This record gives sequence, structure tokens and C-alpha cells, in this order.
Amino acid sequence: MAVAARLGAVVACVILAAVAVAPRPVAGILDPVDFLALQAVRRSLDDMPGSAFFDGWDFTADPCGFPGVFCDGDRVVALALGDPRAGSPGLTGRLDPALGRLSALTELSLVPGRVEGELPASLASCSNLRFLAVSKNLLSGQIPDGFSALSNLRTLDASFNQISGTIPPSIAALPSITNLILCHNQLTGGVPSFPDSSPLLRLDLKHNALSGGVPTLPAGLQYLSLSANKLTGTVDQVLPGLHGLNFLDLSMNQLEGPIPASVLSLPLSVLQLQRNFFSGPVQPSSDVTIPVVDLSYNRFWGQLSPLLAGVGQLYLNNNRFTGEVPARLVQELVGSGGLQVLYLQHNFLTGIAISPSSSLPSTVSLCLMYNCMVPPVYAPCPIKAGSQNTRPADQCPEWRG
Repeated sequence: MAVAARLGAVVACVILAAVAVAPRPVAGILDPVDFLALQAVRRSLDDMPGSAFFDGWDFTADPCGFPGVFCDGDRVVALALGDPRAGSPGLTGRLDPALGRLSALTELSLVPGRVEGELPASLASCSNLRFLAVSKNLLSGQIPDGFSALSNLRTLDASFNQISGTIPPSIAALPSITNLILCHNQLTGGVPSFPDSSPLLRLDLKHNALSGGVPTLPAGLQYLSLSANKLTGTVDQVLPGLHGLNFLDLSMNQLEGPIPASVLSLPLSVLQLQRNFFSGPVQPSSDVTIPVVDLSYNRFWGQLSPLLAGVGQLYLNNNRFTGEVPARLVQELVGSGGLQVLYLQHNFLTGIAISPSSSLPSTVSLCLMYNCMVPPVYAPCPIKAGSQNTRPADQCPEWRG
């Protein structure tokens, strides 16, 4: 019995030792397709001088521990290429089509750098992709039509690149798109039409070469910037329906016609309509409380409304306004109210109720040059205002009379 007991103990020890040294399956081994795709991505990109992002990509280790690689189980679900810290150098090279083989990918971002080439059309295979941000690089070519398959895409930010061609209508039709940011590129064609059901919140297409009119846009839109394009036509039928706008910039186009009074009642933080061909009177229906309103370099006419006194920075210069400056505007400016900037130069204004002995607060700016009056107070104006204090008499009907 004793011998048998000792023999059993020995066998048990051998079994335990065997278990202790037996190889265990490695938890979270990356899917082979994803592994090869990451290797291709690495071969196509390099660190710019001063960047050490790829120093941590050692393929003898688990890629799920690489900088910028985020996994769920054995699949790559997010890829953040480059050191995200402010001021860090970015990457150079190209985006490899192998990115499309990361079929579980939900987020892809690229820090600012010098990555060139086209957006891989293969990304259309990443059906779970929700976030695609590749701004401030040297990407060129066109936006792939196949991106219409990205039904879960919420944000597309390819701004500050060299992307050309038109914006595919299918991009505007994406059912989940909330942020479309393609500013500072070389896009042509028109602003795409969005379905009424679109969840779009932010549309930023400024600094391109887009032409045509401004189409009907989703009612839930909150941010709209179309400045520095070649847009034409009117907007008086488009803007009143955008009740949730908090930022509107249509500056530096060739838009014309009136601006509905309802636009001045929107909950905007910024209203920028300068350098167009807008015309007609500016007559809000209630006090305007938008912090920044820029209507300069247009063809607005008529008298100034006292309801504009609640604006923080008001740029009405280079228009065709007539009559006297409302006393309420002066009170807000001189009395250190909310009005801090009042630019009225290059109009046809005939007077302002302000004493020549008044001293403006150092925190405010007033410019009255080149109107049908002699400015009663000295106030430094922008250099662009020129050096002439008043208009020639033959341009001022009241003076001629």
C-alpha cells in the first residue's frame, strides 16, 4: 500500500510538471488578414523627421499593442496613424489599399503631415467605418464613388488637402453622415443636395471652386460654411428653413438678392456674408444678439436699423446705406455696451449723434470714413478704408441740394 501511494504521488507530480511546461494558446492573436494589412500600411508610410511613431511597430510583438492600433478581440477596430500630440511631425508616404482589408475598422485617422496619393477606394469595404479623418496632408485625386457603401459613416474630414473633382451625390445620401468637412481643397461642381431625412449637422466646404446655387439643406444643420467658392443665385428661400444654425459663413462668393429678416433671428454665434452681391434693406424684426455680423462689401441699402445695437462686432462698411446712424448704436458703442466694433466706412451716411468732444473707450473701434459727412470724432480706421474722410459732394445728393 505504501509503495502504491508513493507511486501515485510521483505520477501526480509528473502530470503537474507537464501541465506547467506545456505551451498555452496566446490570448488575442491578431487575425492574419489584419496582421498582413498592418504590415502593408507600415511599408507604405514613414515618420517625418522628428517623429518616432513607427518605432513602436515591432511585428515580433502583438500588433494590438502598437501605438495607434486598437483591437477588439483579434480584430483591428480603430487605427490612429501618427503622433497625435500638438506640434508633433506627421507621416509621409501613401495610404495603402490594404486598409480596406481591415474589415472590422470603425475609425481611421491620420495626423497632419505629408501623406500623398489618393484616398484608397478599398476603404469602401470597411462597412463598419464611422469616422474617417485625414486632414492637412497632401492627398489628391477624387473622393471614391464607392464610399456610398459606408452606410455607418458619420464623419468624413478630408480638409486641407488637394482633392479635386466633384463631390459624389452618394456622399450626401449617406444615411448616417453628420459631419462633412471638405474645406480647403480643389473641388468643383455644385454643392450636393441632401435628403430631408439627412442627420447632417456640420457642412464645411469653404475654399474650393464650387459653383452653382445653394441647394435646400437639412433642417437640423447647425454649422454651414461655403465661403470662398464661386456660388451664385439667391439664398432667401434656403436660409429661413435652417432654424438650428449657430454658424453661417457664405462670404466671398457671388450670391445676390435679399437677406430675410429671419436670418438675423437665428441663434448664430457668427454671421458672415461679406464680399457678395447681396442687396436690399437690412431690417431685422427683433433685437439682433449675434456676437459677430459681417455684411461688408455688398450692395445693401436703406437706413441702418437700431435693432442691430445688440451685436458685438458689426461690419456694415462698403455698402450703400443712407441716412443717420441710429442713436442707439452710438449709445451702445460710447457707453461701453455690448457693441465693440462698428465699421460704417464707404457708405452714404449723412450724420451721427456723437459729440466732437467725446472720447471713445479704448476697447471699441469706430470707422466713419468716406460717407456723406465729416466724421465728428477721430477714430483710427483700417488701412483699407483709405485716406479720404468724406465722399465727393457730387456723390451725396443732400450736399448737392
